Formats: sequence, structure tokens, C-alpha cells
Amino acid sequence: MQNILFDLDGTLLPMNQEKFVTFYLPLLAEKMKKYDISTNDLISAVWKGFYAMVANDGHQTNEDAFWEAFDAVTGWERTVVEPDVTDFYQNEFNQAVVSTDPTGMAAEIIHTLKEQGKKIYLATNPVFPECATMNRIKWAGLDASDFEAVTTYENSHYCKPNVKYFEEVLRDNHLNPKECLMVGNDVKEDLAAGQLGIKTWLVTDCLEHGEGLDLTKDVKANYQSTLEELLETCRRGEL
Repeated sequence: MQNILFDLDGTLLPMNQEKFVTFYLPLLAEKMKKYDISTNDLISAVWKGFYAMVANDGHQTNEDAFWEAFDAVTGWERTVVEPDVTDFYQNEFNQAVVSTDPTGMAAEIIHTLKEQGKKIYLATNPVFPECATMNRIKWAGLDASDFEAVTTYENSHYCKPNVKYFEEVLRDNHLNPKECLMVGNDVKEDLAAGQLGIKTWLVTDCLEHGEGLDLTKDVKANYQSTLEELLETCRRGEL
């Protein structure tokens, strides 16, 4: 495949999603205490914003969908609080790296593929602002320049597993689905790309939405392996 789409969280950046979210949301709540909101209420508002992005039908960016829902719950004005949220993702958010398990294999995979002339896209679920995504890319030992494009909540109008998310990635980057491979760890979210004829590769180290499934029978991925096995495939030039 000439064009490789990679998920970030749980794929290039190994992590347990629940552990990660449980770690960083209280940090955000602490940052926002000056607005006189409890930790539980702040976290509830963030989840409302998250689900608004997941439900986005494309009429607005995920960024606007998040803030519309978030402001409705908190009663805050976006223009007042957004600078503090941005500052959090640029700074305190980086403490959350300890809740992840970065591996040097991610950088080797990406750099090996690029040396082979592949074009690499970061198809991470666009529920974070750009600054938060740039930091998570760094945690993974990578740089934004490693990718042809990166999806964030500012430039996206849908979320995984909505197939329209993948359609938008294809359209914005002028990609033929038959020339693409989606690599991710989430059975529900990442393998949805297969509905468009994109080949899929399931990375099983930090599997998401695979509970109760027999990976050899119940999962419709073209390929599946550990991250280490994926690296070996890349080294052999077989991707």
C-alpha cells in the first residue's frame, strides 16, 4: 500500500485508554477550578463535549461541536475559558505521558515506511485540539512532520467509527481507498475504514472494543499482529 493511515492512542502510542483519561481529566479540572466548578462537573462537561463530537453530523467542526455542548453544560463563555484550556493542553497535559507506554518501535515503523516511499497520515480520532495532538505525537517519539496530514478537532467534522470520518480523510488528501491501509488498535473505530474498501491492520497490543471476540473468527481485519510483528513486516518491506 502506498498510503498508510495510522491511529495514535493505543497504536503508535501504547496506552490503556481508561488509565489515560482517568489521569488527565482531573488535571484539567484542577486547572479550571478558578471558574468555581467541581471536578465531577468539569469532567461531566468534557464528556458531554466528547459525545457531541462523536454525534457530529458534519454541519460544523468537531471543535465547534465540543464547545457548543461544553458551554451549554457549564454556562461559560468559550472566549473566556478557551485560553486556559489551550494552555492546559500545551503544558500540564504533558504530565499524562506517565499514563502511557511509549515505545521506540513507533518511530522505527514510521521512519522505515517513509524510507520506502510510503506516505503516512495520522488518522487519530479528532477529539483533541491540535496542541494536545502535537504533544501526544511527541510522547510517541514522533514529530508532526512525519505525517502528510494529522486529524484534529479543528480540521474534522466527524469522529470514528463514523465512516464519514474516513471519507473526509480520503477527500481532503485526494486518496484512493484501494491504495490505503488503516492501522489501528480499535476493533470498532479503526476497522470501520474497511467499509470504504480501505485495507485494515489491527494492532493487538492495546486492543480496544475486542471484549469477548475471537480475533481469528469475529474480527474483519485484513491483517492483525502485535506492534513488534508490524515492525518486522515493515523491515522486510512487505507492507
